[in-house]
Amino acid sequence: MTQTTGKARLISLNIGKPAAIAHGSKEIITGIFKTPSSNPHHLALTGLQGDGQGDTVNHGGPDKAVCVYFEQRYPYWREQLASSVDYGAFGENFTLSHWTEDDLCIGDIIQAGEAILQVSQPRQPCFKLGLRHNLPELPVHVQKTGYTGFYFRVIKEGSIEAGTEFTITQRHPARKTISEANRVMYQDKQDLDGIRALLEVKELAASWQEQLGGRLTKLSIEIQGGSAR
Repeated sequence: MTQTTGKARLISLNIGKPAAIAHGSKEIITGIFKTPSSNPHHLALTGLQGDGQGDTVNHGGPDKAVCVYFEQRYPYWREQLASSVDYGAFGENFTLSHWTEDDLCIGDIIQAGEAILQVSQPRQPCFKLGLRHNLPELPVHVQKTGYTGFYFRVIKEGSIEAGTEFTITQRHPARKTISEANRVMYQDKQDLDGIRALLEVKELAASWQEQLGGRLTKLSIEIQGGSAR
C-alpha cells in the first residue's frame, strides 16, 4: 500500500439510465453512458437514485451498488485516448480524488456524508467500455494497467452529492488492496497463495469468491496430476 490520506472528495457524481446502442448487427442495452449531476441523490443498498444498469445479471446488486473511478487515472487515459475524456467516461458513478487502486483495500469502510460504504471488489471492465469509446481493445488495456476502479457496497443508505468528503473509518486487517486483487485475477493467475489469501477476505464480493474459488480448485487438481472438467 502507498502512504495516502485517509480522506478523498467526490469530484463528480455521475448517473445514467440504460440506453440502446448498436453492437455489430445487434442492439444491446447498457447503462455505461454516465453524465455528471450537480444534484443530491439518494444512495440505496442497490445503487443511486436516477441511475440504472442495462445488464442486471452482471452489473449492479448489493456487491456492485456503486462503480467508482479515480481522478488520478484520467490524465493517463486522456493521453492514451488523445481526447478530453470527461468524468463518467469509464461508466463510474463516483469519480474520487486523492486515492487509487493502491490505496484502498477490500473490506475497507468509508464514511461518505450520511452513507457508509465498503470496498467489495475491483471493477471488471467488459466489452461495453470498448463500445463506449469505440475501442474494442480498451477493456484489456484497462486490465493490464490495473487502472480498473472498483465497486462499493452500501452499508448505510443516505443522500450524497458532488463535493462530499469520503473518510476511511476502518481499515480491513487483511490489507488486500484493489491492486493486489487485480494482480491475482489478471496477472499472476496461478498464484495459489495469493488466491487463498484473497479468498480469506470474506468481504470480497461473491462473484469474485466464486471465480477465484473455481480457479483454485482447478489449479489444485492440476498440481495433483488430475484433470478438472
